[in-house]
Amino acid sequence: MAKEKAKQILFCKECGYESPKWMGQCPGCKAWNSFVEAPANKLAKSAAPSLRKSGIESSVIMPVSKVELKKEDKIQTNIKELDRVLGGGIVWGSLTLLGGDPGIGKSTLLLQVCKTLGDAGRDVLYISGEESLRQIKLRADRIGEFKDNVNLFCETCLDTIEEVIEERKPEIVIIDSIQTMYLEDVSGAPGSVSQVREATGVLMKLAKVMGVCIFIVGHVTKDGNVAGPKILEHMVDTVLYFEGDRHASYRVLRGVKNRFGSTNEIGVFEMRESGLAEVLNPSEFMLSGRAKDASGSVVTCSMEGTRSIFIEIQALVTQTNFGFPKRQSTGIDNNRVSLLMAVLEKKIGMPLGNCDAYVNVAGGIKVSEPSVDLGLILAIISSFKNKPIPEDLVVFGEVGLSGEIRSVSQAETRVKEAAKLGFKRCILPASCKKTVKAIDGMTLIFVENIQDIKF
Repeated sequence: MAKEKAKQILFCKECGYESPKWMGQCPGCKAWNSFVEAPANKLAKSAAPSLRKSGIESSVIMPVSKVELKKEDKIQTNIKELDRVLGGGIVWGSLTLLGGDPGIGKSTLLLQVCKTLGDAGRDVLYISGEESLRQIKLRADRIGEFKDNVNLFCETCLDTIEEVIEERKPEIVIIDSIQTMYLEDVSGAPGSVSQVREATGVLMKLAKVMGVCIFIVGHVTKDGNVAGPKILEHMVDTVLYFEGDRHASYRVLRGVKNRFGSTNEIGVFEMRESGLAEVLNPSEFMLSGRAKDASGSVVTCSMEGTRSIFIEIQALVTQTNFGFPKRQSTGIDNNRVSLLMAVLEKKIGMPLGNCDAYVNVAGGIKVSEPSVDLGLILAIISSFKNKPIPEDLVVFGEVGLSGEIRSVSQAETRVKEAAKLGFKRCILPASCKKTVKAIDGMTLIFVENIQDIKF
């Protein structure tokens, strides 16, 4: 009798939707050609965490009002920028995914976390599937001196790693990286969709059942997303992205998912020979080296969570040499630049239809908050008229399609931070007049429409 063929299932690598047959478009996330084949083996069931073993009362039905909350202490990493993004520290039993471009500093950051936690007396296990012990030691020597409670382990078989974690019971585990791990009972090479999904399931079980804090490093694709199925980001508790140009000195850590805190906070680091150094005042870092008496340059403010960051927007407007004008931007949405230039041309009659426009956010940071619209408008006008904007002036406000300047959140906080940095004048929306109080040494200029701006 012929051996029975192993049952196959197909699932969407973007959202994890399972189907017994192939479909061109996923019904769950509407992605095209995203279904891949994977064996329906027993491990898929065993990899799921046991809620009862982890202490979760899954079999008890209880009203929401009767559920008692326990104050969970968070582990401080003593890296303020990282603690800010994590929501105050590492939560016990959490599973955190850290993604970023190759060479951006993911392993360096986590090795520094191992050092600070080791100095605090925590039992840390760093598991690497990409580097040897000597390679890790070379990088560790640049960071500083490590204590004996920080242990290294080079292994790619997750079955062996699971046994080691259950035997040693460390408090913190680093997995570098998830794409190098494999399970013997799962078909597919390391890094394949099925291997990444099942390996993450095993790590999630260890985190929830044993209360271990686990960090996993994830490689990213050319689109900037973590390689592997999208369900990987749904399974973990926290998703962090390490951004920045690898040829520049600064790095930005963003939280795109956090079950224990806000996703609006960012952490700023500077890459040095001794590792990553915290940038406690990003505004001063971004504005350093600013040109004096240069047209097309303006300082604006963007809020990242509770932190206000002042950035310089540069614009260069020139007559086009072709029939179709060029619009190019770095650090800001190119469609937003085209839209605001159309508003300028329509509402104040500025002839920009035959001009090339190049916009840059100095320092290489990426901004998406609408409050930088007014700064972008002023930079374009300044470059077109070749008139420099005063150095002591800061602007912020959202610009609508009718040319109106709309209010922004936390306006008073922005103005206070601008005064601390030495700015003397501030242009802001007139609708913020009720919420912003007068500040000594700061002249507030309230405007309702872009036509009210004169310089």
